[in-house]
This record gives sequence, C-alpha cells and structure tokens, in this order.
Amino acid sequence: MRTDFKPASDLKSREDCAFCEIAAGADATVEVVCSSADWIAFFPDAPATPGHTLLIPRKHVKNLWSADPALGSELFRGLQIVGDALWRALEPEGMNVITSAGEAAEQTVFHLHLHLVPRWRDDRLELWPPKQPMEKALREDLAAAVRAECAEPQPD
Repeated sequence: MRTDFKPASDLKSREDCAFCEIAAGADATVEVVCSSADWIAFFPDAPATPGHTLLIPRKHVKNLWSADPALGSELFRGLQIVGDALWRALEPEGMNVITSAGEAAEQTVFHLHLHLVPRWRDDRLELWPPKQPMEKALREDLAAAVRAECAEPQPD
C-alpha cells in the first residue's frame, strides 16, 4: 500500500486526496495522457504493464457505486476514448478494465479510479480466470438473490 495516499477514514477533506490534487492539475509529477471536463487519465507510478492508465473523475467520488449515472456515463465514454488510444498506440493483445471498491477489494485510494491495463500473452500478470469453478448450488442461490435485487425498482 502506498503510504502517500490516505484511506477515506483519514481524509479530513477532499483537499487531502492525492487524486483530487491530480484532477485539479496540482501535481506536476503526473504523466497525463488524456482528459475532459469530467475526467483525467494518467499513468500510475507503478504500472502493472506498459501503458497501464488510471482514469479518474475530476469530482471526488469514493468508488463506482457512489457515482451518479451521468458521471458513470462520462467515465465509460472516457474509457472508450483512452482505451481506443491505447489499442492504437501499443497494439496490445488484450486489455482489462478494473475498479475496486472497499479495502477488501484492495482499494487503497478512496477516490474512484478505473484501471486500463493493456495485456500481452507473456506479461505474467495473473488476474483472470479464477482457478476453481463455483459450486452449482451456491451459484444458483447467488443468482436468485441478485435477480431478486435487480427486480426491485431502482432510484433515479
């Protein structure tokens, strides 16, 4: 875990958020590759692969599930723009889009960020696929629970 980033519980204000500083253009050490009025994309200090890029909203939002639908749409538009640029510039064999929410998911910076990770067969980055299948009964129970929640009316 990077020690220069503070967990959400340690943030006294958005001014303490390193990604808010990046979004505001206050961190000149960051290599920005693309931006819009709503988001900014830059290379992390320790990339998983060449071209690994972070896309963050300019607005402080804790994680993807805290973002309103309009911001979510803008961020996914940004993913398409930056992802297309990565495909053209690097010609990877594949690409992952990753986001984490909460410490259990290894979120260390509590400002929404989306990872675009260009992939090559020999990159030795082992993210997927899971090593073992899920038991059928558990899969069926989980599917029923998620279907029930999806059937509930969603707030606008």
